[in-house]
Amino acid sequence: MRRFTEKALLVATHNSGKLEEIANLLEPFGISVTSAGEMGLPEPEETETTFVGNARIKAHAAAKATGLPALADDSGIEIDALGGAPGVYTADWAETPDGRDFVMAMTKTWDKLEAANAPFPRTARFCCTLVLAWPDGHDEVFEGRMTGQIVWPMRGDQGHGYDPIFQPDGYEQTFGEMDRWEKNKISHRADAFRKLVKGCFA
Repeated sequence: MRRFTEKALLVATHNSGKLEEIANLLEPFGISVTSAGEMGLPEPEETETTFVGNARIKAHAAAKATGLPALADDSGIEIDALGGAPGVYTADWAETPDGRDFVMAMTKTWDKLEAANAPFPRTARFCCTLVLAWPDGHDEVFEGRMTGQIVWPMRGDQGHGYDPIFQPDGYEQTFGEMDRWEKNKISHRADAFRKLVKGCFA
């Protein structure tokens, strides 16, 4: 596994919240972190059907465009009773002509579970795949997950996406009810980041 020895890292995201989360995680290592959004890079089209495939597209595009090592993630929720859907299409389920509407997406998700007469608990997992890519084409892949169940009605206004209907195993609260920083310690992204830090930074 390749060690990260550079002093600067590009995060292939246009999401300021995600950039802040990653910068905090890497702060102890003295690495300067910037984002694709800050550098004005376009968002590449995500044409793959797997989390790792889409994360690779984003990481390699950013590394190639800037000459900096780049970190990208692709994440989503997989629901067992829906055959693993929405999976890589998690954000797509929320798309509307006026932007993303996750209340609509969560309602659609529950309606599909009801239509399928899915048994309880309605098990699911949040998945996160991180790809760290270097300008020479090398990359390292780290996968994280958090298992739980889909609940209804929606609970909480913290977090984002499908958080208000996801109750992680071992907890009474949904991700939407948890303090953001508490959630960040146990989330699928935190799991993937622990593996990234152990593999390339520690």
